[in-house]
Amino acid sequence: MKRNIISILLVLVAVGASAQSWREYKGLIWSALHGLDYEFRAGVNIGGTSPLPLPAEIRSIDSYKPGLAISIEGNVTKWIDPQKKWGVGLGLRLESKAMNTKATVKNYGMEIFNDAGGRTAGLWTGGVKTKADLSYLTIPVLAKYKISDRWQVSAGPYFSYLVEGDFSGNVYEGHLRTPDATGTAVYFKGDNIATYDFSDDLRKFQWGIQAGGSWKAYRHLTVHADLQWGLNDIFQKDFKTITFSMYSIYLNLGFGYAF
Repeated sequence: MKRNIISILLVLVAVGASAQSWREYKGLIWSALHGLDYEFRAGVNIGGTSPLPLPAEIRSIDSYKPGLAISIEGNVTKWIDPQKKWGVGLGLRLESKAMNTKATVKNYGMEIFNDAGGRTAGLWTGGVKTKADLSYLTIPVLAKYKISDRWQVSAGPYFSYLVEGDFSGNVYEGHLRTPDATGTAVYFKGDNIATYDFSDDLRKFQWGIQAGGSWKAYRHLTVHADLQWGLNDIFQKDFKTITFSMYSIYLNLGFGYAF
């Protein structure tokens, strides 16, 4: 009896799997007939958040280390001509953008935590260590052109919503003058450092331009590279501590599965 039950269950599972495969197969046929392609992507973002060009306040970049910045994306492409050369792509991407830097600055706008738990704002001269770790939900809207069966390029805007953000660090080996460059200096030397945290001042909505290309290595496997260039400041409009705009510039490298 048990063997019969097991046999019946195996048959039902096989039939169910076959039915599911058939539905998926019919769905792919329908999509192909209507000029639709689907792709799932995974990758890493390598880059940083920086003013452009570098202002006079930043005298040197002493070190740079990319953070662990992973992206996962699903997208759909609608081909709009019979030859399937031109198309419009829409995606949904969950991604992080991260970096760690050290820089030497002079008269750099800063707001540090003081010993009493409050904040002291002024102009900092010395070393600055920064950690940026930003997580976004991003929608790219791209024009696509298929060069050949294996190569295609794309470009267009993207729109991001900040899910979680950390922009913090510490200052060291220098002095803070408050409220301006002629004010009284507070010195930090050796192990004496002061921390800062601008996470609450990050802008929720970001937008920029994305451009890149992909190569179909096998029937379903693709490899891609996309440059993402932010066009608005990562900080809110009323944030005045840092006196220049900061932009996210990242290269996304990864692979995908095309349906």
